[in-house]
Formats: sequence, structure tokens, C-alpha cells
Amino acid sequence: MSRSALVGNVTAMLEDAGFMVSDRCAIRPKSFDIAARRGEDLILVKILANIDAFNRATGQEMRRLGTYLNATPLVIGLRSRDEDLKPDVVYFRHGVPVFSPDTAYNLFIEEVPPLIYAAPGGLYVNIDGDLLAGERQDRDWSLGQLAGELGVSRRTVSKYEDGMNASVEVAMTLEEMFDAPLTSPVDVLEGAEDVHESEATPDDPEADPDDEQVVAVLTRAGYSVHPTARSPFTAVSEDEDDSDIVLTGHSKFTKAAEKRARIMSSIGQVMGTQSVYVVDRAKQESVDGTALVERDELATFRNTDELRDVIRERSEYEEAA
Repeated sequence: MSRSALVGNVTAMLEDAGFMVSDRCAIRPKSFDIAARRGEDLILVKILANIDAFNRATGQEMRRLGTYLNATPLVIGLRSRDEDLKPDVVYFRHGVPVFSPDTAYNLFIEEVPPLIYAAPGGLYVNIDGDLLAGERQDRDWSLGQLAGELGVSRRTVSKYEDGMNASVEVAMTLEEMFDAPLTSPVDVLEGAEDVHESEATPDDPEADPDDEQVVAVLTRAGYSVHPTARSPFTAVSEDEDDSDIVLTGHSKFTKAAEKRARIMSSIGQVMGTQSVYVVDRAKQESVDGTALVERDELATFRNTDELRDVIRERSEYEEAA
């Protein structure tokens, strides 16, 4: 299957699952292919045939964007090296959850979350330690007795009951032994970090030298500006109380810039953000809802309210037209 067809299939699946899906980010470099929203769930999705192409720099960018936009970064792929990704298993690459289209279908369409995740050494599941302790005590077994049945140490059983995860084999043995479900699913959208060693969110990259003036003006106006390295926008800007998020672009107004502005607008509609593109000269006020602001005009804004009003007026003008 071509990558283009795979992106189309994943997009259609998410739409069938009730997600609002952005236009594809058909530009380079890019850290994600589509953004999607269903209710309170926001996701940024990278779609790859071979997940080995997902590198550290891209993973760091997706995790930064997830923090800025309050979204979950995900990779949906078919295989790693010469092996297909196993169904209903969550893998991790550079701190980002990775799974197959079949797993995505079960999660988003069937609403059956995966139970298994891959980590160094094999496949693991979450054990509900309280349930395990309750089942053991109901049988009046000591920690040592259960450890003997499993062929592990007493300390290991104690760790299972304290919340340590177990191999698939141990989990299956426990469920057969007690004839009870003792595992809990991997919460991909909320708590995936709980099942692997999560790294701290990477620091922002340095702003491109061409963007430094724009960053300085936005900062002076009261925004916290987070430069990006592999996105259709050059920065994510937040106002002082984090109530207003603006996707920010900056370049000469070319056909490529117009394309970026359209993608920014589509992502903004999905993410619930505004978008503004700073250009040297503009012959129109907006592109599909992304406000255009000339560099000299931007320098006149004194606070976030003034910029917010301009973005709203120009976006509304285009919608009315």
C-alpha cells in the first residue's frame, strides 16, 4: 500500500469514528500528517508504512506540539523493519505511542482499547494491583504462595500488587489462576506515559533568524512564543493566561506561503486555535481564515487584545465574503 493510500485510509477511518480531521499537511519538513478532534480528544497523527522512518527530531517536535496544543501525538504505521506491527499492541518511539491501523480501528471505531504494550524485553500489560491483592486474599494465599505458583519471587508479587506491570505470559497465568480479569487497558489518549519511561518535554528549538523580529514583537505584545522546527507554522503563541493560542507563520507571501496559510487554517479549525501569517506585503486580509498581517503593521500592536481583534476581524471578513 502506498503511503498516500494509507493516509487516506486512516483519515477515512477517523472520520467514520466521528473525528473532525484537518487537511493533510502536504509540505516539508513536517512532524505530523493530520490533526483530528472528537469531543475533548485532540490528536496529532503521523502516518508511516515503516515506523523506523520516525526519527528522534520528529518525535520531539510532536511531543512539544502536543504540550502546546493539549493534544496527544500518535504514530499509525504498518511495520517495523520486516515485521508487521502486532494488532492491539502499543509500541513507543521517542516517547510517542505507535500502533497499527487495525489497533486504531479497534480503539476509535470499536472503542476497544489495547491491553498490551511493547517495551525492552518483550510485551507487557497493566496489572490492576488492587484486584490482584483482593483475589489473593480471598483465597487466603500469602505472597509466598502466589509467588511459588508463578515461579517468581515474593518481592515480584508484591510489586505486581503495588502496580508494576507484568509480561503477557504472567498476566495470562494470573487470569487463568483466579478466573478473573486482572488487566487494564493502555490509556493511549490520557495516560500512555504511565506505561513507559517518559522523558521530559524537549526544550523549544531556536527561532529561525528570519523570524526573530516577529518573535520579539509577539513576546512584547504579551505572548509566550514557542518556535517550531518541523511544522506548517513557525511558532505556537499563547497569551498570558493561556486562554488564546495562535498558530503563527512568517515568510514572503508566495504560493507556498498561501498553501501553508490554508493548512494552518484547517489545523486551527480542528484544534480550536486562531492563525496568523506575517508577510512583508499583503494584497488581501486573510487566506481561508488565516489572518494576514504585514510585518510593519505587526510592530504597531501593543498587546494581545489588539492582535486578537485583528485576527478575528479579518477571519470574520473572509467568512462573510
